[in-house]
Amino acid sequence: MTSPSSTTLHGGNLHAIASQYSIPLSEWLDLSTGIAPISYPVPSIPERVWQRLPEKNANLQNVACEYYQCENLLATSGSQAAIQLLPKVLSNQLYKRAWLPKVGYREHKNAFNQTAFTCLDYQTLPSAKQLNQGDIVLVINPNNPTGQTYTQQSLHTLLEQLTKLNGLLIVDEAFIDCTPQCSMMKYSHRANLVVLRSIGKFFGLAGIRLGFVGANPKLLNTLEQQLGPWAVNHPAQFIAEQALADTRWHQGQRNHLAQLCLQLKQILSQAFTCKPVGTDLFQTVLIPNAPAVHQKLCEQGIYVRLLDEQNGLRFGIPLSYQQPRLSQVLGLIG
Repeated sequence: MTSPSSTTLHGGNLHAIASQYSIPLSEWLDLSTGIAPISYPVPSIPERVWQRLPEKNANLQNVACEYYQCENLLATSGSQAAIQLLPKVLSNQLYKRAWLPKVGYREHKNAFNQTAFTCLDYQTLPSAKQLNQGDIVLVINPNNPTGQTYTQQSLHTLLEQLTKLNGLLIVDEAFIDCTPQCSMMKYSHRANLVVLRSIGKFFGLAGIRLGFVGANPKLLNTLEQQLGPWAVNHPAQFIAEQALADTRWHQGQRNHLAQLCLQLKQILSQAFTCKPVGTDLFQTVLIPNAPAVHQKLCEQGIYVRLLDEQNGLRFGIPLSYQQPRLSQVLGLIG
């Protein structure tokens, strides 16, 4: 049986995986997405929220700017919507080349490849000598799936270099909420910086499809016009307004995820000789027999993400009661 991840790049799609392996949906342990296993407790949604068309929500805007510590924001239907739209918008300006991480969330590369940009891969951040006039550099921080992180200092240095060249720095921070002090969002008012954030990962609310773009007002206005009316559904706005304001829950979530991640690291360190790397939302192991291990895990009803390069596995964070099963299965197939 071939690995289902050969056609599923991001995890998820559990119905198809369950069908392929003939294991009932209810029997799967799904660790394929990197989404927090603990979701923000969604409040009761008033009937008016369902009945009215979405509109600009000043309260959500204020709460989001406070959470992200920034001046300007645009809500989108998940950060994926911005990832798909940004290259199209930017291709109408003076930007010419796009530097993309060699390993990272592939939808960025897919979106830029559909435009007239010349796309270049990097393993380490491009140096000042490598950059040309009008270059765009995309940084995923922390990187998904490698977990590599970049300091604010290194990103500020890169931003200054790009600013001198009329270039642009895009930072995808979908997995940064566990370490908000590392975010570049507070600087997103600058003309040469765009920052993408996601509600789905840290808040465990991927299903509401909500993200935010931080950028200068001119670019945000252009993106908003391209998105058109009603880009973010009203229930998502209502839920996010509550979630982003709940500072007590934020700290509890960070503490709980850190504890669960530490336990996952211990399990993976016992099962594999390599050191797991990642964030408090996922851990990745690089192993030469990754496709075979992935298939064996699927055969036992445990679904993780096989990396696009076929050289590793990314594990989402299991809850405490799920960890013995994962440890046992890894022990059997190790």
